[in-house]
Amino acid sequence: MEATAKTKLVKNFSLHAKDTGSSDVQIALLTERINHLSAHLEGNKKDHSSRRGLLLMVGKRRRLLDYLRDHDAKRYTDVTKKLKLRK
Repeated sequence: MEATAKTKLVKNFSLHAKDTGSSDVQIALLTERINHLSAHLEGNKKDHSSRRGLLLMVGKRRRLLDYLRDHDAKRYTDVTKKLKLRK
């Protein structure tokens, strides 16, 4: 991921000026990586080690989303709408 793209994501999802590690930011960064890796795997079907990494990232994002849903439902709905994770 490009540094400027990462900075934009952090800026869009941060809760305050110095926020770089909140659940919102982590979910946004993981989503970006998941989308990038999914595109890679469409053309490289036999890349099983990257597929495993993708599955690990999806699981981590799922756990972060579950945490956010349990602790702050409004932030959960905001993040899922911004990232278009739910319909």
